[in-house]
Amino acid sequence: MFDPIQHFGYEGRPSRPLVMQKKSTCRSGFLSLRTLVALLFCVYWGHRIWPKENRGPKPSLDAVMSQAQLEKKVADYLRNSQELEDYWQRPITAEQLQAEMDRMAKHTRQAEVLQELFEALGNDPFVIAECLARPALTDRLLTSWYTYDQRIHGKLKQRAEAELQLHPAVEHMKQLSGKYSEIELVRTDATQRKNTRVAQHGRAVKSS
Repeated sequence: MFDPIQHFGYEGRPSRPLVMQKKSTCRSGFLSLRTLVALLFCVYWGHRIWPKENRGPKPSLDAVMSQAQLEKKVADYLRNSQELEDYWQRPITAEQLQAEMDRMAKHTRQAEVLQELFEALGNDPFVIAECLARPALTDRLLTSWYTYDQRIHGKLKQRAEAELQLHPAVEHMKQLSGKYSEIELVRTDATQRKNTRVAQHGRAVKSS
């Protein structure tokens, strides 16, 4: 039986993103990282269920994701990882990557898919940490630090709280300085719509 944890042993390895390594156990550089990420997306796409409503065959990954889109995903991942270090002074450590890998292994609901992902990355713990664990951990940490950073949201939060004290009622929302818009949602009866379509079809058949 496949045991994801047996593949892991990352602690003590370099904690910089793969593209920044001068030497590693695999090919380094932007192009190699893009290739590795492309292999992961191939696995994901292979397990994606194609809707029955789409009568045509399931297209290849190249047909739904261009090279430019793939490169953008890699560039975003590298930029986000660097921002944790440059802006928040919170570089991701090897210990954090190891913990993230352990979390993924222990809590996965699709061990077979995880095994395929590992195999696509050559079962190399370092590459797995950089291409699977680091992007997931980076996204989660970046969202957390951004959400609660007072340098970014402090002034806006203070202004919103001050305005809400002056206009606490819902009907006063139009008086706030933020952008106000309304959307009206109307509930319809699905059975009534179906009966209407049947009746219209009956009249059309009768008239013809």
